[in-house]
Amino acid sequence: MTNLDGKIVASQEASLSVSNRGYAYGDAVFETLRVINGKIMFWEDHYFRLMAGMRIMRMEIPPSFSPEFLEQEIKDLLEANEQISSAARVRFSVHRKEGGFYRPNINDVGYVITSEVLEDPFYIMKENFYEVELFKDHYINSGLLSTVKTNNRAINVLGSIFAKENEYDNCLLLNENKSVVEALNGNLFLVTGKTIKTPPVNDGCIKGIVRGKIIEILKKLPEYTVVEESVSAFELQKADEMFITNVVMGIRPISKYRKKEFKMEVAKELLTKLNVQARLS
Repeated sequence: MTNLDGKIVASQEASLSVSNRGYAYGDAVFETLRVINGKIMFWEDHYFRLMAGMRIMRMEIPPSFSPEFLEQEIKDLLEANEQISSAARVRFSVHRKEGGFYRPNINDVGYVITSEVLEDPFYIMKENFYEVELFKDHYINSGLLSTVKTNNRAINVLGSIFAKENEYDNCLLLNENKSVVEALNGNLFLVTGKTIKTPPVNDGCIKGIVRGKIIEILKKLPEYTVVEESVSAFELQKADEMFITNVVMGIRPISKYRKKEFKMEVAKELLTKLNVQARLS
């Protein structure tokens, strides 16, 4: 089942016009959520990021779009899909209503919510081999717009195809200044000694929810120093550990980049603390 503008309909019957602006121009924003037994993890953070994205995209935010209303819309879908008592991945997409060409006729919005079951209720450390490479065919532009989760994910799609064709598990993306920004599906952290570094948002990375949680956790651990600074490609092979974060998988350790293989001790420690945060959220 799918939630289409507040109506629960069978997914095969949920249709959007070919003139839908999310399809025609990528004029849409979305959030990917992790839900456990009907509880949306880090919901407040997701809600405010969604509202911020809509404002940046100059969409009209409906008065009904309160946190409580949107949370109930998600739960209604989970109930319909019999996923309210399990772990689920939810995608909440908001598109500008059709009309106009590049310049829209109106700024009103519609929305689509979909869900699917996840295997594990909380984050599990995956220790299987995981190799990454730089994707250098196209660059992310640094700046505010790149931090918004819009439907325009062309670089991520092309990078994913490149990774598959070359037998990598993931790729790291660069901005126009050749700084390493993020992975195809999440934020990047480098561990060197007791210093943990992640690219700053103004370099063009998504303002990840779990990224923010990891930074919060690290600031409470006196043994570590966390810095948000630009990352050069030369730093990657000097790191002791590298890992990727997103709200669905939590923390994904990187095993290898080119000739360098990495440990995963800090990633394991942080994953335990992240699961505590998820239970309390």
